Amino acid sequence: MSTSNESKLIAALEANWQAEMDGYYTYKTLSEKESDPQRRNALRGLAAAEKHHADLWATRIKALNAAEPIYRGKPTGQAQSLTTRIGGADIALRRLEIDESRDIARYGKQLTELGDEASIAVLHEVIADEREHYQTLSNLIRSRRPLPAITPDQAKEALDELLASRQQGHTEAASWVGDAIYGINDGLGSIFGIVSGVSGATLGNSHFVLIAGLAGMIASALSMGSGAYLAAKSEREIFEAEFAREREAVEYNESEAREVLSLSYQIKGFSEADAEKFVDHLAKNKEQLVQALARERLNTTEEGLAKPWVSAISGAISTAIGAFIPIIPFFFMGGIPAVIVAAIVSLIAHFAVGAAKSLVTIRPWWSSGFEMTAIGAVEGVVTYIIGIGLGRIGGAQ
Repeated sequence: MSTSNESKLIAALEANWQAEMDGYYTYKTLSEKESDPQRRNALRGLAAAEKHHADLWATRIKALNAAEPIYRGKPTGQAQSLTTRIGGADIALRRLEIDESRDIARYGKQLTELGDEASIAVLHEVIADEREHYQTLSNLIRSRRPLPAITPDQAKEALDELLASRQQGHTEAASWVGDAIYGINDGLGSIFGIVSGVSGATLGNSHFVLIAGLAGMIASALSMGSGAYLAAKSEREIFEAEFAREREAVEYNESEAREVLSLSYQIKGFSEADAEKFVDHLAKNKEQLVQALARERLNTTEEGLAKPWVSAISGAISTAIGAFIPIIPFFFMGGIPAVIVAAIVSLIAHFAVGAAKSLVTIRPWWSSGFEMTAIGAVEGVVTYIIGIGLGRIGGAQ
């Protein structure tokens, strides 16, 4: 192996070691904070496995006569990140689940890139373990537990109780949250653009900016509210229409409906016998069979649909809040200073909304925040320049 290739190999192995050590400290810290004994033991097991992987990489690095790697991360790993502190342990576990998936893909790619048999042997062992880690995290997040044989009514009652316990102390990412975030973003972006444009055309005349900004705020809020209402209502109507079609299909051709459902379950991994047995059980109750068919066709249930008035109110109010932010400075000042303050306040708000989105999207808060800030800055500059041009055209006439 050439010196260049050996250097690349060592760099890759050190990166693997850093990642495993970061995982070790993250799982270790989370286990120390976990109160549930079963979850705590599971997290401890994951921490021990990550430490074992790090030791495997360290041994291989040492065998290549390279310097012993030094951990450059935090002693708590990612367990004390801002997103984890805000979102709690569940957010941390969801992020780790994504990280484990990415590690599997990264290690799989290294199987063809490293060109070192000893390292590839370690990779095979680590990849197998990472797949188990992914499944363990999936179970922890969703709290999957084997249930005894119970009636459907008892199962529904147990499921409702389990879901309620999982939500204690955590804000649910309901449909209205998405409407609210989108509303704030839309109001902030559109009115910031109006304020920038009118400020450019009038050199920050607070009177004209306030008139244009408040009128735009009201129009945006009403538009967003009505749009969210109609979208949620249409989604519900489509679901009801599709549900009626499935009921008609069961009524007039139950055998075909059962075959469709059985094939759907087989595609998901059920054996033919298990799928048929499950469908036979569902078919004992026609309404239950219709619900299962509709759920498979639409990938949702009636409970998962947004409520039109909730979407309308959350969309309208959040849009008005976002739209009001760029206007605030013009109540107290005018001219270029007001424009500058409005730009600063609006960009800070853009960053805050972008960072808040990460609690729902599981994207890094800083990445989401800076992305929205950049978009807001470009929008503000462009509309301000356009406003200056329109102001000069109007003044020349």
